[in-house]
Amino acid sequence: MGRGEVACVAEKETQRSRARTKASRRARRRRIRRAFPIVVLVAVAYFYYRPLASWVHTKSALAHREQQVATLQRQKAELEQAVTRATSLPALTRRARRIGLVQAGEQLFIVKGIPAWKRAHSHTK
Repeated sequence: MGRGEVACVAEKETQRSRARTKASRRARRRRIRRAFPIVVLVAVAYFYYRPLASWVHTKSALAHREQQVATLQRQKAELEQAVTRATSLPALTRRARRIGLVQAGEQLFIVKGIPAWKRAHSHTK
């Protein structure tokens, strides 16, 4: 082999090496192009996870609180009605009689054993 042939072989090796390098660069670029959308999607998901989780939690808590408010409003309405009934004159009179108070001029009679009397006389009906 002469010098010219060695130089030619070396040049061909260099060209093959360059071709391999170009091919590997192209393959690397192709892999990067394929992976880039995935990386972007993962980054977007990472940055949106916390706010979305917080929003879902807040929405759930709000629904729970609204339910509590509705229940409390119903209870308030019932209590207001009870107060209105309790402050009327007939209601106050009934409560006073239950605790043993009588009006002026009335006489108090306490009758005991009514349930036993009812049991004893239930067969006569």
